[in-house]
Amino acid sequence: MCRNIRTLYNFEPPATEEEVHAAALQYVRKISGFAKPSAANAEVFDRAVAEVAAASSTLLGSLVTSASPRNREVEAAKAQARAAARFGTTPRRSATRGSDPPTEGR
Repeated sequence: MCRNIRTLYNFEPPATEEEVHAAALQYVRKISGFAKPSAANAEVFDRAVAEVAAASSTLLGSLVTSASPRNREVEAAKAQARAAARFGTTPRRSATRGSDPPTEGR
């Protein structure tokens, strides 16, 4: 599954057409292997994005749930907490390649 495709169902406010289109674009990019198709493939690529977006909109509009809608800000905060736990919060190494970080006692 492509990490850039986010869950769009059961949020308040509902997913926008732009969000559905962006997810469809990421999906088509992933399965085609093209970040940007050649001129020869642009028409079929764009048509596939439109068809996936339409199918996704139909799906999102047809699903039913008894769960209350999720809050986007709360879900984003949860994702940030998961990322911090997974990757840690230590600062990145210096941009200078080949240099060792300073060590005490040298």
